[in-house]
Amino acid sequence: MNLDFTPEEQAFRDEVRAFIAENHPKHLEGMGNREDMSSEDMTAWHKILGKKGWSAPAWPVEYGGTGWTPTQRYIWSEENARVGTFMPLPFGVSMVGPVIYTFGNDEQKAKHLPGILSGDVWWCQGYSEPGAGSDLASLKTTAVRATDSEGDHYIINGQKTWTTLAQHADWGFFLCRTDPDAAKPQEGISFILIDMKSPGVEVKPIKLLDGGYEVNETWLTDVRVPVENLVGAENQGWTYAKFLLAHERSGIAGVARSKRGVEKLREIAANETIDGDPLIDDFDFARKVSQLEIDLTALEITELRTLANEQAGKGPGPESSILKIKGTEIQQRLTELTLEAVGNYGTPYYGSIAKDTGSNEYPIGPDYAAHSASTYFNMRKTSIYGGSNEIQRNIISKMILGL
Repeated sequence: MNLDFTPEEQAFRDEVRAFIAENHPKHLEGMGNREDMSSEDMTAWHKILGKKGWSAPAWPVEYGGTGWTPTQRYIWSEENARVGTFMPLPFGVSMVGPVIYTFGNDEQKAKHLPGILSGDVWWCQGYSEPGAGSDLASLKTTAVRATDSEGDHYIINGQKTWTTLAQHADWGFFLCRTDPDAAKPQEGISFILIDMKSPGVEVKPIKLLDGGYEVNETWLTDVRVPVENLVGAENQGWTYAKFLLAHERSGIAGVARSKRGVEKLREIAANETIDGDPLIDDFDFARKVSQLEIDLTALEITELRTLANEQAGKGPGPESSILKIKGTEIQQRLTELTLEAVGNYGTPYYGSIAKDTGSNEYPIGPDYAAHSASTYFNMRKTSIYGGSNEIQRNIISKMILGL
């Protein structure tokens, strides 16, 4: 694989870098933590990219994609990571959007794709339930088809959990059981789009240790949903769910962000000392950082191969599970090493300081230590969401190794 950039690709990098420098909101640079941001902050860059036509680089051109090559998409990710932009939330662009343009009908494409591209419509994901996380096929939320004077519709009842940022969402995509008597549980599930303002939809926050929240319980009580909100065929939702998760897992790898994170880690370790010498010169710590960089480089090559396959018309397959496993493990090791590097400075937690609320209290230690502990703990979730890493290993053993 040739990793040298052509003159045309270098020119593309210059174009991307100039656009980011001129258009990305300065107050958002390097922020990157959802708990620090308003809903307007989280969609600001998305809306700017939407106007430029750059919000969905991986989409086919006919649906609003950029037509970029895998290398250009790689460069795009690197340049955004370099500045620390807050990229478009994945629920619309990376998850439901590809499902709609692949399996949805023309009316659904016309209705939903423009709002996803522009960032004007916020989506959330209704998959997990209490007792149905990694074993998603055991979900119990029901959608019963009915007909009355208002036409055909589903009556939906159930509970979803860990519905990320549902408190801001306009629409959600939900997996619901439409055939409780199916021979296999996967065969009785449908993929349904729900207006989050519908009567009977209730979003309840799940409070986190720091007092904030980004995840929710979502309760559905006799929610009436028009049948035209069913994507694809009834009882075929498991197929669409797997398609969506393959796209999600590819994006979770976060190679470009991790590369920038390693650079920051090295900067921190050069500033912190152990016995009077820079931490980065400590043999044991330097060894762990070097091993992390080696693993990250191997993951980067795998990601580039996956992008090349997508460009050739092959959707992400079992290799997306490899990206998910290694990407999240690297992210966790990175935040663990960062916390190790800041040492005792990572122990104090002042919510008003960490959340940049204008407090006049001074954090203990350098600025880079303020988020180290909260980021470390928050990243424990990465090996669970998008399908736990244990489940991903099962997928690899079955689909790649034939076990």
